[in-house]
Amino acid sequence: MALRMWASSTANALKLSSAVSKTHLSPAAIFSLSRCFSSVLEGLKYAKSHEWVKHEGGVATIGITDHAQDHLGEVVFVDLPEPGGKVSQGGSFGAVESVKATSDINSPVSGEIVEVNKQLTETPGLVNTSPYENGWMIKVKPASPSELDNLLGPSEYTKFCEEEDAAH
Repeated sequence: MALRMWASSTANALKLSSAVSKTHLSPAAIFSLSRCFSSVLEGLKYAKSHEWVKHEGGVATIGITDHAQDHLGEVVFVDLPEPGGKVSQGGSFGAVESVKATSDINSPVSGEIVEVNKQLTETPGLVNTSPYENGWMIKVKPASPSELDNLLGPSEYTKFCEEEDAAH
């Protein structure tokens, strides 16, 4: 009960989407869902491959979700492309290496890479500690902003994560 109350109040304070706060679950179930509940921010779009995108002023900032970094574990290396390159929606543009595995990073939108987060070369752990702020990966000038319509919103992504975690 205390865990559910803490999760609900934390979600409200941080303005996070939370399926947990409206559900009567055991503490063990809440803990298993906490990964997804704590990782979904309003104002972003999400790919089923666990990347997020924030589109502002003609530029799309892209990174991996908190849910993804949590499953990866401690990130030790990030391989990113150079500015000026092209990405296509669903195509790989780099990789994240953690103590558990190496995973491709896919672009949620097509376009030209206009900036790369060079901080991740020196401090790859930013992906773990700040996936939506300091741990962003690339900025892209979208070729077709309508591709954002193919991505998940916060509540859809939350549901997707819950279903994916339940299947494993």
